[in-house]
Amino acid sequence: MKNIDKNIFALGWVSFFTDMASSMITVLLPIFVVYILNEGVDKLGIIIAIATFVSYIFRIVFGYLSDKYEIVKPFVLSGYLISALIKPLFSFSESFVSVAFLRGVERMGKAVRSASKDSLISSFAKEKMHGRTFGFHKMMDISGELCGAVILFFIFFYFTKDESTIRAIFQFTAIPGLFAVVIMIFFVSDAPKLKKRDSVVNKKDYKLFPFLFIYFSFLFFIVSEQFFIVYAKQEGFDLSIIPLFIMLFTFVQTLTSYYGGLLSDRIGSYKIMLLAFVFGILSILSVKFNLWLSFGFLGLFTVLSLNALRSYISANATSKGFVFGIFYGGVALFSSLGALVIGYIWHHFGLENVLIFSITGMVSVTLMLILKGEKEEIL
Repeated sequence: MKNIDKNIFALGWVSFFTDMASSMITVLLPIFVVYILNEGVDKLGIIIAIATFVSYIFRIVFGYLSDKYEIVKPFVLSGYLISALIKPLFSFSESFVSVAFLRGVERMGKAVRSASKDSLISSFAKEKMHGRTFGFHKMMDISGELCGAVILFFIFFYFTKDESTIRAIFQFTAIPGLFAVVIMIFFVSDAPKLKKRDSVVNKKDYKLFPFLFIYFSFLFFIVSEQFFIVYAKQEGFDLSIIPLFIMLFTFVQTLTSYYGGLLSDRIGSYKIMLLAFVFGILSILSVKFNLWLSFGFLGLFTVLSLNALRSYISANATSKGFVFGIFYGGVALFSSLGALVIGYIWHHFGLENVLIFSITGMVSVTLMLILKGEKEEIL
C-alpha cells in the first residue's frame, strides 16, 4: 500500500466515515419500515427502487458535467455534504412516503459525488495500479460500513432495542457524516486539469458498454442485503443479531477488496467478474439453509464485481467521468427495476418464487458472460 497516493488515503477516510453512517441507515431502514412503520415488503421494495434509481441515474448527468466543465472536487464535496445533512432527518419519518423521499434526496448526494469521485481516484492512480487503487479505496469504504454495523451491534446488545433507540441512531449519523466533509475540504486535492477534448462523448468508449450491460443484467436478478435483512427478521433472528449479518457482509469485503484489486490488475476484469457472478449465484442458493453463507457470498460478489468494473473503466475509458456516470446509471435502472420486481414477487407469491426468479436469471446472465469471453478478449 506504500504506492497509494496521499489523496487516495484521505478519500479513503472520507468514505470510511460516510459509510459508517450509511451502514446504520441501510441496516435499520428495512426494520424501521416493515416493523415500526408497519409497511409491507412491497413498500420496502419501492423505497429501495427509488433510492437506487436516484442514486445511480443522476450519476450520468453529473459525470457528464464533471468531464465537460472539469468540475471534480466541488461535486464530490457537495455530494458528501448533502448526504451528511439528510441522514439524521430519518428520525422524524412517520410513513414510508417520507422515508422514500428522504432516501431519494440522501441518495442524490451520492449521485452528485460518485462519478466525479471515481474520476478523482483515477486521476491519482499510478500506471497499471488501477485495480489496486480502487481496491484500497473500496476497502476503506467497506471498513466504514463494518464499523457502523459493529456500533449497532453493541448498542442493541447493551441498550434497548425500541423505536426511540432507532430514531436516536438516525440522529447520531450526523457526526461521522460531518467528519467526512471536514476531511474532504482540508485534505483532498482537486484533480489535475486535463487536456481539453472536442466532445465529452467519445466513440472509443462505446466498446466498453457490452461488458457493462452484462453486469447490469446480473444486478436485475440478484437479491440485495436489505431483503436478506427482512428475511432474517422473519426467521426469528433478534434485532441485536441482525447487525452481525451486516458485519459479516462488510468484513468479507474489507478482507478481499485490496487483494481482489491486485488480482484484477494481474488476470483481468473478465475473470474477476466471472468469479463474482459465481459468488452471486451461491448467495441465493444458500439462503434457505444458511443465511450466514448468503451474506458472505453476497459480500464477495459485491466487492469483486464493483472493483473489477471500476478498474476496467479507469484503465480503458477516455471520458472517465462520463463513462463512470453511464456505469452508475445502468446500475440505477437495472437494480431499481429488480428491487421492484423482487419486492412484488415476494409480497404476492412468496420467497420461494423470488429465489427461482433470481437463480434462473443469474445463471442465464453468467452464461452470457462466458459466451462473450469466448468470442473476444474483453480486457
